[in-house]
Amino acid sequence: MRCTNKLIIAFLLTITITLNLTGCSLFDYSAHYTNQTSETDSRNNLYYPTFASDICVVNTDILSDDVALGDKVSAGLFDLNKKETLYAQNVNEQVQPASLTKVMTALVALKYGSLDQVLVAGSDVYVNESGAQKIGLKEGDRLTLDQALHILLIYSANDVANLIASNIGGSYAEFIELMNKEASEIGATNSHFVNPHGLTAEDHYVTAYDMYLIFNAAMEYDTFSEIINMNEYTTSYLDASGTSKEVSVSNTNGYLAGAQAAPSGVTVIGGKTGTTQAAGHCLVLLARDTSGNPYISVIMRDTDSATLYNDMSQLLGEIVN
Repeated sequence: MRCTNKLIIAFLLTITITLNLTGCSLFDYSAHYTNQTSETDSRNNLYYPTFASDICVVNTDILSDDVALGDKVSAGLFDLNKKETLYAQNVNEQVQPASLTKVMTALVALKYGSLDQVLVAGSDVYVNESGAQKIGLKEGDRLTLDQALHILLIYSANDVANLIASNIGGSYAEFIELMNKEASEIGATNSHFVNPHGLTAEDHYVTAYDMYLIFNAAMEYDTFSEIINMNEYTTSYLDASGTSKEVSVSNTNGYLAGAQAAPSGVTVIGGKTGTTQAAGHCLVLLARDTSGNPYISVIMRDTDSATLYNDMSQLLGEIVN
């Protein structure tokens, strides 16, 4: 399916953001990370000019005999070079996004914050929902935005999402407003956010198609592209008393963690996972074929982790079929 030119999107995202990759000079922060891609690979293997004015518009299902997904699953596969939709199922249905929400959180933080900005945890940093992923931040803890984004996207820490929201854009509530504003401006008009982490909440939803748009826009930032490719990340930050605390996290993405193999001829660059009881199991990925051509794939509302990765591998198989 060919794509429709969205000139307004091109206009809104013509400004190139130059990100400062240095740490804040006021504090002794340090970090170490490991990338999925070999150090000998070119940086061009990680970064693609993914955002474009020609964005796929999907009005109907586009199915394949080689892909068998559950009836309730929302899924899409998008060829970024050819501007074609290779697969679509229920892509315009509004569903809970779980931690795929954090892609939108990262996008807003990268646009409105600076990487060396020091974020100070307030009383809203605590996440009490049973089973929620977190690193155990406490009021007064301090991380740079760069550190916070790594932990947010690699480990999907919900307390770090709250930390970002309460420090960027003026206030927690204003950050949520920015999430909805930015979603609307990139064309993700069937989505609505009420929190920065994706834990279940009324009136918090996206579509699989909108997740493609949001992920595509986030890929404009090299920092986002780099982080989603990382296997592991270790950093040190300061608590309220000034004591250094170390945290190490591993990627929740089964393809990067080595728990799941991609189809032959397909390389998974990175992405974002998400799971709640209401949302089911969700995954958005950037992948490439043997020629280096980029693709975004999205699966939402799957039944369990094993099925999710099996379904995603079926979907990625369409790249080489």
